[in-house]
Amino acid sequence: MATLKQVAAHAEVSVQTVSNALNAPHRLRPDTLERVNRSIELLNYRPNRNARSLRTSAVELIGYCVPDWPNQTHLVMDQFLHALCAAAETSGRHILLFTAPPAVEGMPVYDDLHARRLVDGFVLSQTETHDPRHGWLKEKQIPFVSFGRVWKETTQPGPWVDVDGAAGSALAVQHLYDVGRRRIAFLSWPKSSGLAEDRLAGWRSKCNDLGLPTSGLSVHCGEDTIEEGVRATAALLDSAQPPDGIVALSDILALGALRELGRRGLTPGVDVGVTGFDDSPLAEVVSPGLTSLRQPMDRIASELINILTGTSTGVPAERLLQPELVIRGSSAPG
Repeated sequence: MATLKQVAAHAEVSVQTVSNALNAPHRLRPDTLERVNRSIELLNYRPNRNARSLRTSAVELIGYCVPDWPNQTHLVMDQFLHALCAAAETSGRHILLFTAPPAVEGMPVYDDLHARRLVDGFVLSQTETHDPRHGWLKEKQIPFVSFGRVWKETTQPGPWVDVDGAAGSALAVQHLYDVGRRRIAFLSWPKSSGLAEDRLAGWRSKCNDLGLPTSGLSVHCGEDTIEEGVRATAALLDSAQPPDGIVALSDILALGALRELGRRGLTPGVDVGVTGFDDSPLAEVVSPGLTSLRQPMDRIASELINILTGTSTGVPAERLLQPELVIRGSSAPG
């Protein structure tokens, strides 16, 4: 493989000029930049990534731990991973995928990847209450950014990008109210999930604003599965005053609600309005289509990469984005 000196000799310029062509092309005259780039291409020169990142502290290769969710389907995270890889590649960077044990037990994996210069920084996701990764990475001065906040912390231990789940739930409640629903239930996750509490709070606040009841209308599901959605919906429909609308914390729980309504001969969007969250690929293919809150995945990924690589200047490192309500037949039949 060609060296930096060989490229400089071939282009008849200094080593610094080649370095500028790679790292600060705006400093060179167009004809000089063209000559250097032609030499780089002809000699098939590839910069030493480790040497450059050590010298400049640049974040070029980004680590992402793929969450392990046994027996659960998380289609939205597949969308996120695709968007993240695309955003990184657009900026000339790449994502290195890995797995690690949860909580503190996984920290040696992060430490090893960074110490061996296999990655320069990390994107985190699936954040939980008191997530240990953020504080550990901050203490080690390892660059990172998080998709999601660390819940129940007075101050966030690092930069983050998140979607306003409370505002999303409120949008869903308002929509169901606008189409005539007056007893709107909520399918949630366990109370230990900060994300679930955020979305639940949005449902409760909007119901209170509209003068709608909330007592006995929220159900905490044990996990994010269709079966749990079925069970929770059955419990709500069997109550003395069943709901005429259901806001589900996820598309998966909402699909469970649709299944239980169908089993009872009830028509979603007519007898009971149902909404989900994430606008996963399944939301569009089920019948009727599932009304859902779409997270702006492309923008989330771009913001994460920009924060981590320092390509955005003068922009806050804490960004709360708004979801979009995509209305389909499960809540408002056409």
